[in-house]
Amino acid sequence: MTSLKRRLILAATLWITFGMISAGFVLSGVFKRHVTDQTYIEIYEHLDEFVHLTEFKPGTAPHLTHDLSDPRYDIPMSGYYWEIQKAGSVLAKSGSLEDAVLLMPPDFPTDVGTHTAKSVGPTGTVLIAARTVRTPPDGSPIRFVVGTDQRYVDAAVSRFHSILSWALTGFGLSMVVGAVLLILYALKPLNTLRSSLADVRTGASRKLEGTYPLEVLPLVNDLNSLLVSTSELIQRARTQAGNLAHGLKTPLAVLTDEAYRIEECGLPQSSATILTQCRKMQTQIDYQISRARAVALRSIPGTVAEVRKAAEEVANALRRLYGGSGVAITVDVSDGLLVACDPQDLNEMLANVVDNACKHAKSHVRISCHGLTSDKTFDLHVEDDGKGLPPEAFEVVFDVGERWDSREAGSGLGLAIVQDLARLYGGDVRLQKSSMGGLWVVLTLPSASDMANDVAEA
Repeated sequence: MTSLKRRLILAATLWITFGMISAGFVLSGVFKRHVTDQTYIEIYEHLDEFVHLTEFKPGTAPHLTHDLSDPRYDIPMSGYYWEIQKAGSVLAKSGSLEDAVLLMPPDFPTDVGTHTAKSVGPTGTVLIAARTVRTPPDGSPIRFVVGTDQRYVDAAVSRFHSILSWALTGFGLSMVVGAVLLILYALKPLNTLRSSLADVRTGASRKLEGTYPLEVLPLVNDLNSLLVSTSELIQRARTQAGNLAHGLKTPLAVLTDEAYRIEECGLPQSSATILTQCRKMQTQIDYQISRARAVALRSIPGTVAEVRKAAEEVANALRRLYGGSGVAITVDVSDGLLVACDPQDLNEMLANVVDNACKHAKSHVRISCHGLTSDKTFDLHVEDDGKGLPPEAFEVVFDVGERWDSREAGSGLGLAIVQDLARLYGGDVRLQKSSMGGLWVVLTLPSASDMANDVAEA
């Protein structure tokens, strides 16, 4: 997904580039027209001087009383030329033409007056201005032609293009840099908001902090109100779940007591049936209460747990419980690993898994976790050196109330709760054969730090 910052910078860059290119074409056209006009102005001045210096005497060719003020008309092939024409023939020409002549366009006007056009000269295209006058005594039309090579205009335009290109490139780059700085400054409140959201997500803060402009402040206030409202709703849900558990606990205790009385009255089968159903109800209540609590906690922003701390707490508690059985529990977990999970739920999941491992281990249970996996989650490993489970049991033991070996003590609820809690947090749990000989439980949970990075990169 493209970020707003990238889209704005790209749009600004494209618009500035388009503006610079358009400005380049416009300025180039204006400058070329200006240089051309200035060249013609100079040609008109030389033409006026040329006409006034020309002298006609009967029986002789027209000639200049003295040279033009611009010496380039006498330099061979200089690109500055003049001619005096009559009836298609050349009566006189500048020294710069040497043996060449100016080829006039076939459609050039022949009436009296001054006209401009482009001609072909000895050194390329020539910009010309021609004035036709009638001279005494016969009044025949005489054409005075003054021209300058187009290459001088092209050279000036080329130099201007080079300067203009560098100038516009530098100006365009400065505009892009300015636009980027302006966009970054304008989006700075959003960056602050993004950081605040990351703090809320990782548990560093319970609400959005910071100073925001008037355009963003209503959104921040609404988000803070939503966070408060969500926390209150979740707290009420947790309270109601606790009340439900407490409300059902007493009736179940009464039913269990009555079942034992029925047994004392000589009805063991009826008593066993009631006790079995009471245990099932208690199992379902415990399961649903744990699930509801996890759903509530998962919805609270900032739910974070430290893996090593939870592993050490569980290991220390179970070492006291299984210390006499000779089972050693080792913790090999890196520091600073944070999962997006309530600490109490993480402890409960680890306690269930490690407790099962201690029950079936011969002498060793290992808890390990060392870093992110490829899908931005943490894998918590719990292994034991017991007899393990056959592959066909890997799915059965996750069913609520089911145990692979009915002779073993337990409710069959532990792994089911672990799986449900893990999935509610966006993770999972799977079983496989351990290299230690027993069961290998892999508990997968999302990284809290990675979720914060996702908020920061959005």
